[in-house]
Parts: sequence; structure tokens; C-alpha cells
Amino acid sequence: MSVPASAQTLNCNRDFAQMGDSKFAILQKCGEPIFKDSFCKKPDASTQPLVAPTAGGGNVIINQNACEPVEEWTYKPGSGQFVTLLLFENGALKRIRYGSRIP
Repeated sequence: MSVPASAQTLNCNRDFAQMGDSKFAILQKCGEPIFKDSFCKKPDASTQPLVAPTAGGGNVIINQNACEPVEEWTYKPGSGQFVTLLLFENGALKRIRYGSRIP
């Protein structure tokens, strides 16, 4: 059974984590997660590299292998609920995923 996209929330003390919330807002609503992970997300293949002109009249590619820093926070809301993972990009909540049900 899958969870509908509209139901992707994390209920935190009668307040809800919402898409676009800052990390600070989530900490205020939900407290510290049980786990934090940081990794580097590679840019989309469709993203064009940034090209800058050089003093000699040529071009140089800037940040060709750059990546976007991403953080994933894990919350364990309580018995009978699902482990919830919050994905932050550019400091804002981008996605909510669910793990296994907590016994």
C-alpha cells in the first residue's frame, strides 16, 4: 500500500512539517531528529554547465562537477507510525518519505 502524496506530512506536537519549511522551522515544530545525514546530490543531466568568458577570448566551464548539498533528517514519531525522512535542499523541506512502521 502506498501513501498518497497529499498525505506526506509529519505531525509534530499538533503542528505539521510542510513543504518549503526551513530547517529552523522544522526544529521548532518537531525537535531534533534521531539521525541526520548529509550528502551531495549531482545536478540533473539536463542542467547546462555554467560557461564564463576568459580574458584571452575563450570560455571556461565553471562548476562542471558541482553538486547540491542535501540533508536528510530521520524522525521516529511513535509506536504504530512510520519512520519519517525529511529531505532538505537549499535549506528548505523538499520531500517527505516514509520508512517502515514502528512496532
